[in-house]
Amino acid sequence: MRSGGMNFSQSFRLAIKSLTTSKMRALLTMLGIIIGVGAVIVILSLGNGLTGMVQQQVDKLGINMIQAQLWSVGDGMVADPEDFYALVEEHPDVLTGVSPYVNVTATVRNGNDIFKSTNLYGVSEIMYNPATNYTMDGEQVAQGRFINYLDVERREAVCVIGAYLEQEAFGGDALGKHLSINGRLFTVVGVLKRNAELEMTEGSQDDQVYLPYSTALEIIGNRWVYLYIFTSTSGETADAAKKVIEAYLNDFYRTDDGMYNYFYITTMAEQANQINAMMGVAMGVLVAIAAISLLVGGIGIMNIMLVSVTERTREIGVRKSLGAKRRDIRSQFVIEAGTTSAIGGILGIGFGWLLAKGIGAVLGAQLSASMGGGVFDATPTFGAIMLSFGVSVGIGVLFGYLPANKAAKLNPIDALRYD
Repeated sequence: MRSGGMNFSQSFRLAIKSLTTSKMRALLTMLGIIIGVGAVIVILSLGNGLTGMVQQQVDKLGINMIQAQLWSVGDGMVADPEDFYALVEEHPDVLTGVSPYVNVTATVRNGNDIFKSTNLYGVSEIMYNPATNYTMDGEQVAQGRFINYLDVERREAVCVIGAYLEQEAFGGDALGKHLSINGRLFTVVGVLKRNAELEMTEGSQDDQVYLPYSTALEIIGNRWVYLYIFTSTSGETADAAKKVIEAYLNDFYRTDDGMYNYFYITTMAEQANQINAMMGVAMGVLVAIAAISLLVGGIGIMNIMLVSVTERTREIGVRKSLGAKRRDIRSQFVIEAGTTSAIGGILGIGFGWLLAKGIGAVLGAQLSASMGGGVFDATPTFGAIMLSFGVSVGIGVLFGYLPANKAAKLNPIDALRYD
């Protein structure tokens, strides 16, 4: 080996020595890289956490769920529930069930206790999946049972109540007891599991009642339903099931031009994709903003390396006089720049990891409460870590090349004379 040349390990050790000699300058040099890499790690971690939580909700509610929102024409007329039941029976290859979804405005009483903010919903037995013990609203049955087919068919006065009503109206023992809704007595046949992440208050997610939709329509004195929830045979047949429903509603509303002015249909998969797409755009914008810090960090490394070249001009002259070639000098300074940015990247990954965990803990609790449960895991993936580290090293090498090239082109005689 030429006496003026250095191998990679020697250049790396020299870079570490240079950083430890002036720790404050090294830290300030790496600060932009640390902040930029940390910000990227935080953003990607939170994005992964949000995506995972959306997937948990989809898995809980069912990827085969389809919602159809209807608007009235003429004298408030919309498609009848019986028509949709017939539609399901006609297409068993893609549809397995339908639940009308009726919002009820009524007074709930138990003796002298009046509950004015309780949420009441009229549904069918399809609203509940006994295999998973989840409703399509994400609720679980803790005691008793849910609404069944006979309840709907016979317009039974039965109900399933939330944990808040069970505690406040019945002191924790509600099964088989009676609840008055608009003056009509309903028997409590089931109690929903409390949402542990939420505070049990009046009007909260735990303060709700499910009724047979047929009974709910009698209470509100209406025969029309404007929201339906269908289930397809699987997630793969959801699009085909949606087309069947669209075709029926196009015929019902006589809209042959493809303009769905009177209804809107969406599958659970479409909703999840829309949410993920919006999050992807938001994450992309935030990562682009974080990349500005990486650019600033790269400029900082370039400036410090230019200063380093000036400070070590005589050293460069000595090495060249001993036989070092341009590529030896260039590689030394590139390795030093890459080492600086690599260390900054490692520190940024650690900083971003800790920050992501802290923000994830706070944000996860809030999201879990608002979404009725779920685990928010803001842990950066291996791919995100390697990408961040690779980008940090790449920036160091890229911005370190100009100073390295300047050092490589120095005239050895002028360099030796430099004072």
